[in-house]
Amino acid sequence: LVDPKKIEYVISNHTEMDHSGGLPILMHLIGQDKPVYCSKMGYRNLTGHFGDKFNLQAVDKDTELNIGSRTLSFLETRMAHWPDSMFTIVNEDDILFSSDAFGQHYAGWERFDDQVGDAIMPHALKYYANILLPYSPRIAKLIVQVAEAGLNPKIICPDHGVLWRENPSKIIEAYSRWAAQKPSKKAVVVYDTMWESTRKMAEAIVDGLIEENVETQCMRLRTIHRSDAITEIMEAGAVLIGSPTLNNGLFPTVSDFLCYMKGLRPRNKLAAAFGSYGWTGESIKLITAELEAMKLELIDPGLSIHWVPDDNGLKKCFELGRKVGRALAGIER
Repeated sequence: LVDPKKIEYVISNHTEMDHSGGLPILMHLIGQDKPVYCSKMGYRNLTGHFGDKFNLQAVDKDTELNIGSRTLSFLETRMAHWPDSMFTIVNEDDILFSSDAFGQHYAGWERFDDQVGDAIMPHALKYYANILLPYSPRIAKLIVQVAEAGLNPKIICPDHGVLWRENPSKIIEAYSRWAAQKPSKKAVVVYDTMWESTRKMAEAIVDGLIEENVETQCMRLRTIHRSDAITEIMEAGAVLIGSPTLNNGLFPTVSDFLCYMKGLRPRNKLAAAFGSYGWTGESIKLITAELEAMKLELIDPGLSIHWVPDDNGLKKCFELGRKVGRALAGIER
């Protein structure tokens, strides 16, 4: 498209290595002395990554860069999702380069939202749930900040996925809704099982939830990716976690998932633990402790069943599902 040596400016909106890792080769091609504009935190991060080999220029919200027929302005968006994150705005065209915000983990021949249609929204939700969820309070403030600044972008260009040109407000409105983390009448049952006893418990709990007309997803961790489970949990009002006890601890896939979920800090959810055991039953206490650490509302002290659940045990599981379902009854979508 252009002789690299004709490039006069480089803008670094984000310094995470999937954004900045190619900078040394790029600057080698266009000239080491060319300016690289970044946020103040970006200046620090790029220096940490690459030393002082680049002509870094820190910008802020009061900076306006004239590049000829267009001017660029900048907006710091700290912790969306790194401290250095910023937006770049092309003022004359109302184009917003949004770094990681408003992106998707999506790759295809389509380059714009109108080429994909509504099918892009689940990808955007999954991206938000697994990348930006822990920063939801900051995202909510950022949405207000964008509105107060009078930004009304005609095109939003994230660094991942398709560009939003048909209806950019659609993804902004979705972010506002996701950042609020308003629960819905939906439950997600996430579990793994060693000898199928915990699976039987999970299925009975699901039956109880369905009995209360609750939308329910049941997800066995060895058959799905943890990012898909978090995506389902994102808009749910309740999450139930099940694990057998293994070596006085949790089943490894469940332990992995709880660590991942804890880091993403979901809010406004009911929660409960369940599981089977043979010798001892520590898994319930361990799951419950993690759910408490996440500040989720425990709806039950946890359901533990010795060996294989009999009819009475399955009835208890069914009733746990109904109990959670009744607690969700007042939640509207």
